Amino acid sequence: MKKPLLFFAFLCPLFMAKAQEKQTVLEAHSFSQIKITDSFWKPKLEKVAKSALPASIYQTEINTGRIRNFEKAGRKQGEDHKGIYYDDSDVYKALEAIAYSLQNIPDAALEQKADEWIAKIASAQEPDGYINTFYSLTGLDKRWQDMEKHEDYCAGHLMEAGVAYFQATGKRLLLDVAIRMADHIDTQFRQANKPWVSGHEEIELALVKLYKVTKEDRYLQLADWFLDQRGRGYGKGAIWDKPEWGPKYAQDDVPVKDQKEITGHAVRAMYLYTGAADVAATKNDPGYMKAMKTVWEDVVYRNMYVTGGIGSSGSNEGFSVDYDLPNENAYSETCASVGMVFWNQRMNLLEGQSQYIDVLERSLYNAALDGLSLTGDRFFYGNPLASSGQHFRKEWFGTACCPSNISRLVASVGDYIYAKNESGIWVNLFIANQTEFDLSGEKVRVEMKTNFPWDGKVELEVNPTTDKRFTVNIRIPGWIEENPVPGKLYNFLQKEETNFTLLINGEKATFRQENGYAVLDRAWKKGDRITYELPLEIRQLQSRPEVLANSDRIAIQRGPLVYCVEGADNEGKVLQLALGSNPNFTTKDYRILDENVQAIEFQAIDGQTPKTVTAIPYYTWANRGQNEMMVWIPKK
Repeated sequence: MKKPLLFFAFLCPLFMAKAQEKQTVLEAHSFSQIKITDSFWKPKLEKVAKSALPASIYQTEINTGRIRNFEKAGRKQGEDHKGIYYDDSDVYKALEAIAYSLQNIPDAALEQKADEWIAKIASAQEPDGYINTFYSLTGLDKRWQDMEKHEDYCAGHLMEAGVAYFQATGKRLLLDVAIRMADHIDTQFRQANKPWVSGHEEIELALVKLYKVTKEDRYLQLADWFLDQRGRGYGKGAIWDKPEWGPKYAQDDVPVKDQKEITGHAVRAMYLYTGAADVAATKNDPGYMKAMKTVWEDVVYRNMYVTGGIGSSGSNEGFSVDYDLPNENAYSETCASVGMVFWNQRMNLLEGQSQYIDVLERSLYNAALDGLSLTGDRFFYGNPLASSGQHFRKEWFGTACCPSNISRLVASVGDYIYAKNESGIWVNLFIANQTEFDLSGEKVRVEMKTNFPWDGKVELEVNPTTDKRFTVNIRIPGWIEENPVPGKLYNFLQKEETNFTLLINGEKATFRQENGYAVLDRAWKKGDRITYELPLEIRQLQSRPEVLANSDRIAIQRGPLVYCVEGADNEGKVLQLALGSNPNFTTKDYRILDENVQAIEFQAIDGQTPKTVTAIPYYTWANRGQNEMMVWIPKK
């Protein structure tokens, strides 16, 4: 269990939002409306399509045979189930990733493979709408008896896949399977007033997606019902019975609206709070928002790695006590980092505050992206911040949630670039793209050009159909202007003056700052160009003293990227290095496999010997074999 929270009376005012402040409810601008032209992200979309998804298909069909369980359930001949009871979810996540990829890179053969899988899934559905191959093949009489057995978790991923594939292709078969399963669950539990607590959250956020695409209110009510079941003593099964786990492990010790600290399994928590944010926004429910703000502060101020990873403990795949953030033994599951992206996006949409995108960006560019190899066909489950050479990327896992999770995140990265409402556009991430917005019935084409994160220059061309007044809100990243803030988990050592200048058509623009954004409110005309440069200074970070693992150590950050030193660049060994008294950081063009990066050179001490050391972006490590690595470098 976590120790009691420490209270800091001098917390940053950003985190002390007053109840009477007006909330800015936004909506995401879908990646399906965005063409990514970015030199950093476009190759990664291609690697997901050409490497990660073929690897997933091979593992699903040939090596693990997950798809064969659907074939058996469809034949209804009493055949046995192979694998783990939650394996259906991996098939659904792979289909969701395929759906996203098809919108970026159309592929007739890939779509045909997805259609083939979907037909097999549909054949496995029971007459009453229930679908789960584990119980169809081991005995339907045992279904809905053990809350830990992931039946609703698998159903949630089915719903997400059904929505995604319908939106990508217009084909309804998988969506209709998901609708029938959702109707079955609603009849079985909410309408029957039968308590049920999801052992692994996911269905809550999935039901909101289903509600948005079908406009069927019962799915929104069911999502809210699932949230309201928690913390009322209804939970029963293996999770609740094991003394080392218990209700806290599944975020079931108190009702969601009363939760104040992050506990238990990290991925479960992220999916829960993403669903709660979705319901809060859709139903305008302040109870969920108040709880999530409190829990969010607990995560970011006391339980998050500098890479944006969460869940330090491997024993429970989650959280232990505040400030327990070991480096070499860090768990920091890839799926949890993907969940951090989901949750922080929803928080931003609900409040319009840029602080959530700061965290989203940190998780996305570091702890999440680290889960995918540069070749696209090797994966990390956990993401340590130091290694003696024992860590390596794997082709697959027995529990294979991470490969498909990072694939679906990368394939849909366009989802996180913009937010919008009827009166404006919010620029959250700096990824080159072309898109079009509909603002109160008027079409506005937007093109972003940038070589971020290697170069900080960004150009935004705005092209309304006719002259139109609206706001363009450009995020001012926390890593630009962040001075030491008491209470924060990580702070830059150097104080930096804010230097953020915006030009419109080459002339300096005036703007107001609001919620961490530069707000440009004017009448825009076709061809207007906004240009600005994000200063990508090399910064040293230090932890709060409570993080004992990082005592007398610093980390290096440039823009959103956290850096590490790896043996492959430094004569095989790095764990004996210490930072020199005058490190003299400089950047240089560098190449890791086929990835062009900006490396950082600095002066270090190897024993008593001065040495020039190369640091690389954390997400690129362990792509050249097993070797030593560390993020937090000792001071001399």
